[in-house]
Amino acid sequence: MAKDAPVKKNGVLSWYFNFNLLYRILIGLVLGAVVGIILAASGITSIPGWLQLLGDIFVRLLKMILIPIVFSTLVVGSASVSPANLGKVGIRVVAIYLVTSAVAVAIGLIMGVIFRPNAQIAASMVAEAAGKTANVSIWDTIAEIIPKNIFSSLNSGTILQIIFFAILFGLSLSYLKVSKDERLERIGNTMFDLFDGFAEIMLKMVKSIMEYAPIGVFALICGVFAKQGAQVAGSLAIVTVACFAGYLVHILLVYTTILRMGKIGIKTFWKSARNPFVTAFVTRSSSGTLPVTIEAAKELGVKKEVYSFSLPLGATINMDGTAIYQGVCAIFIALSVGHGMFGMSDIGLIIVTATLASIGTAGVPGAGAIMLAMVMQQVRMPIEPGTAIAGAYALILGIDAILDMGRTALNVFGDLACTTYVAKKLGMLEKDSIVQ
Repeated sequence: MAKDAPVKKNGVLSWYFNFNLLYRILIGLVLGAVVGIILAASGITSIPGWLQLLGDIFVRLLKMILIPIVFSTLVVGSASVSPANLGKVGIRVVAIYLVTSAVAVAIGLIMGVIFRPNAQIAASMVAEAAGKTANVSIWDTIAEIIPKNIFSSLNSGTILQIIFFAILFGLSLSYLKVSKDERLERIGNTMFDLFDGFAEIMLKMVKSIMEYAPIGVFALICGVFAKQGAQVAGSLAIVTVACFAGYLVHILLVYTTILRMGKIGIKTFWKSARNPFVTAFVTRSSSGTLPVTIEAAKELGVKKEVYSFSLPLGATINMDGTAIYQGVCAIFIALSVGHGMFGMSDIGLIIVTATLASIGTAGVPGAGAIMLAMVMQQVRMPIEPGTAIAGAYALILGIDAILDMGRTALNVFGDLACTTYVAKKLGMLEKDSIVQ
């Protein structure tokens, strides 16, 4: 299935919009760093108000779409799970996706602890950040997942409560869609179309906001480098190494183990998996790679009853690479603003939030950056305009495209590995040639 060619835009700013977004963001990062270093060398440690405004606008736009996109995509993702497939195939697929995602977050946090990426953005933030780290027991954390009033949760942006309600809402909606009662079926399909349309609108807004990202990144990075100088560049390299090390460990430790447990030949599997792996790396889109992943599943002999359900679902909820990214980047942001290492309760929050939020993360380029903002909000480190946290987040956003290539490739590899394993366990693998 070929992708539609990108539409060329005409007009005064056509030169901007027709240029690859990845390159524009990288140029914004480099130019912001250069201008910031020049300002720092000149003794100027604060950027002009108008430039600060450009950065603040970008942060506000991201915060504006956070709750709507999480809620709408979670409802659609949950409602897309057919009750008929929640049996022997669905339960196994969803369980293995969620377990591997939770392990991935833990691996990301471990990589963060090992590499300790730290830009030291503002020592003055130590006291402020420390004041936000009240110790909360794990039992209170679990209890707080269930909202007392969902409208209050939406208003306050309590992410885990919103996720919990959206999943239950979506699953209930999935049952209405297949109801034998004609009225309930009509209501279910109407509501699904409504939320599906709302989710598509939000994804369109994300794409539009990302067109502004190069300008916002330039302004935010310029402010960071003006205050800190060039020393933060090395920290970004450490973040990149930590993330890719986590991706590699996850493949070797988790997915290789899954394949061995299923007695599936790793070399033969990789021969089929390499095409979707490379395609995902280049396109940075799990959804865009789906046709290639389906062809790989057919080549491996996975029956349609399995891959037609698990692969589209995996492109939506199985985000192991993104989960590793959350763990590394959360520690980077925390250390960069003087927060220090997370306690056990916050680590638990990060694992639960990132795992559950993966259900609502769209399989499109850059979606992980939105998810990171959600995770940081849950651990009481919201990304607010003009703060050091926003500066650290901007640094991550500047290299997000590079990190996104690796994490998307891992996501797609995981979709195929888990699908093949489940097919093997259910006797739905038509070829014996890949079995050890």
